[in-house]
Amino acid sequence: MWTAAPVLLLLLLLLARLARRRAARLEPAGRAVLITGCDSGFGHLLALRLHRLGFTVFAGCLCPGGEGARRLQREAGGAGRLRVLQLDVTRARDVRAAKELVLSHLPERGFWGLVNNAGISTFGETGWLPMETYEKFADVNILGSIRTTLAFLPLLRKYKGRVVFMSSIIAYFTLGNGIYSMTKAAIEKFCDALRLEMKKFGVQVSIIQPGNYARSTKIQPPLSAEEIWSELSEEEKAVYNKEYVKERANFFNSILSEGSTNGSEVVDAMVDALTSPAPKARYMVAKLKEKALVFVCALFPTVVMDSVLSYALSK
Repeated sequence: MWTAAPVLLLLLLLLARLARRRAARLEPAGRAVLITGCDSGFGHLLALRLHRLGFTVFAGCLCPGGEGARRLQREAGGAGRLRVLQLDVTRARDVRAAKELVLSHLPERGFWGLVNNAGISTFGETGWLPMETYEKFADVNILGSIRTTLAFLPLLRKYKGRVVFMSSIIAYFTLGNGIYSMTKAAIEKFCDALRLEMKKFGVQVSIIQPGNYARSTKIQPPLSAEEIWSELSEEEKAVYNKEYVKERANFFNSILSEGSTNGSEVVDAMVDALTSPAPKARYMVAKLKEKALVFVCALFPTVVMDSVLSYALSK
């Protein structure tokens, strides 16, 4: 009898989970969502999707007068429930101005969601990148998300809303872009702390972990060996020759060329995180082989993972 108790408890938990997922989805009308990084990529697609669903959308753009922002306004049908605003997440004054704009145009059901989507990426071995690049990446990918989240936490607590962060499977391992991997691993830990702390306020926090969607976004353009070589310090040039740099560039660019073009898969996960009655803590949107790599990284000793990645790099 007692041996059956854990199985019964598990079944009850699964049934409760299914019941919650079958509950009515959120009514978007009258609820506001702020998205960062809407000039292109996932942020651009999400802004349009949420607008079509009926949300009031505040689309933060680095260049509000740029082609991406103008296209967003055209595709949304001009003014109305979608507002494009200047938002550089590294600038506190932009974040303050965004909050003031949201507060002055809140719909009747208030502020529902914050989507920290803005981010940058690049390729390069650890010693190839100057300290200024590390500082820039930390400011955009880590501190930018934290800066925006802290500003909007009072509103999220008040309306028991949602916070969505854009991470990546690259938070678990790195293949030549350790700087990007570092920032995503850091934001994962920030989200873990925030998710637990916000439960008592009814605020739910979700992380989106895409696989390789390089061709769906403009976050990582291909880099030529000449571009990389020209940025190396004299000390690094003395260690690495041009042929090695070319091999690394070709390897990384080949990975980029294999990226999925179906960015709507990632947007589907983001929408679910904002509208599901039982959003997941993590949404991994990746190919089977990418998920397998994450599985190996999470469960096997580091020496096994190092061997797998070293083999991949050698090819």
